[in-house]
Amino acid sequence: MTSGFEEYVAARQRALVGFAYLLTADHHAAEDLVQTALAKAYVRWAKIRERGSAEAYVRKIIVNENASMWRRAWRRKERTTDEPPDRGIDDADPTGHGEMWGYVKQLPPRQRAVLVLRFYEDLTEAHTAESLGCSIGTVKSQTSKALASLRQRVTPATGIGDVS
Repeated sequence: MTSGFEEYVAARQRALVGFAYLLTADHHAAEDLVQTALAKAYVRWAKIRERGSAEAYVRKIIVNENASMWRRAWRRKERTTDEPPDRGIDDADPTGHGEMWGYVKQLPPRQRAVLVLRFYEDLTEAHTAESLGCSIGTVKSQTSKALASLRQRVTPATGIGDVS
């Protein structure tokens, strides 16, 4: 196996699945995203390792693959029914923030990715931009839009405090 790849996977796979879950809100989709990302990273591992950008590269693949999956699902336009689906264990709240996680899951994939990277993973704007393959300005604007959207959904009736 390529030098260092096994060690990277052993050290980071669990955290990457957690990151992917926060993007997808689906455990199985998260595992699939991580496997896809690791397979793509393996092919370019020597170059990735040389640049020292493995974490950002793999996260970027996860975010891009998630956006692609979301677009494909949107094109299929899944139909709503009179009865809501049963809530499985995949709908659990991994963050411990109750109702807020439900609001975050409703955000567009890019905004959700920015919030997860900035506030859950505690990355800087620069590292978030690198992970997403965009500019720092895009990170700032997506963060602003996401927080504004969350603020609109959060009311005193929900019992959730300020989302600043």
